[in-house]
Amino acid sequence: MKTVSTDKAPAAIGPYSQAKITGGLVFTSGQIPVNPQTGIIEATNIKGQTEQVCKNVKALLEAAGSSLDKVVKTVCFLADIADFADFNEVYSEYFTSCPARSCVAVKDIPKGCLVEIETIAEL
Repeated sequence: MKTVSTDKAPAAIGPYSQAKITGGLVFTSGQIPVNPQTGIIEATNIKGQTEQVCKNVKALLEAAGSSLDKVVKTVCFLADIADFADFNEVYSEYFTSCPARSCVAVKDIPKGCLVEIETIAEL
């Protein structure tokens, strides 16, 4: 098993890794819309936050030697299911291979974020 770390995605905010590689797969931790250059959440709406999350996931997968096209499964968390359509609009621009997906609304996301995405991808 190999640990993946990159400064092009937000650092872990707890006792976990940004991603792990095992068995030819990359497992990313949930990514939130923190800009890795500034360390802050710049967007205040679901589209802007989803855009930043997708950029963070992309950077993390690339650091692991994978890509968005190799994602086989995503798990998506929304703070408000009413944001589902706007979330999908941005999500579909990045996950063009249409991986399997779960998308649920949750009570809270760390740092008051509106969205979080985790992925499983092939190398």
